[in-house]
Amino acid sequence: MLILLCACTNLPPRAVEYGIWDNQRVLLKALSAWQLSGRVNVRYEGESHTPRIRWQQLNSEYTIRLWGTFNAGNTRIVGRPGYVTMEHDGDVLTANSPEDLILQQLGYELPVSYLEFWIRGLPAPDSKAELTFNELNQLSEISQNGWTVIYPDPRQYGALTLPRRVDVSRPEDAIALRFIGLSWNVVENLD
Repeated sequence: MLILLCACTNLPPRAVEYGIWDNQRVLLKALSAWQLSGRVNVRYEGESHTPRIRWQQLNSEYTIRLWGTFNAGNTRIVGRPGYVTMEHDGDVLTANSPEDLILQQLGYELPVSYLEFWIRGLPAPDSKAELTFNELNQLSEISQNGWTVIYPDPRQYGALTLPRRVDVSRPEDAIALRFIGLSWNVVENLD
């Protein structure tokens, strides 16, 4: 019980200060090296899986590792613009984009390239987005290209406000992703 209590106190504080969106957007866009850990619940066509996730981003290159459930025993996705590989159960698959790879392997569309921005609390570039803010002027929702992204639990990491939870859904396809228990590391070197 004491270990659980100590683990809970290591959470970054809730973001409670009034934020200035323009300043926050500049800081988040400049964040080029980060890592997050947590879980992601994926729901589609009545199925639900909740693997652990560790996502490392360095500029435009990323490594996403999923593990811990029946369908995602140990999956590693490595990518950069124009090229992505997925390793799963000894098989290595390649594609031009993560969206192509997901469509080929799982049969549905996920805006994986947008997630790099949405997970940090930014709208994806080159596409119109509607932004909703809470009473503290923190981004609470993005609506973009038919997807809704909700940020119910912002946390403070120094000057940055980053989400502990992110809900992504597209009602027309009954697809939903829920990133939960996110813990961020925003140091410059993520070896």
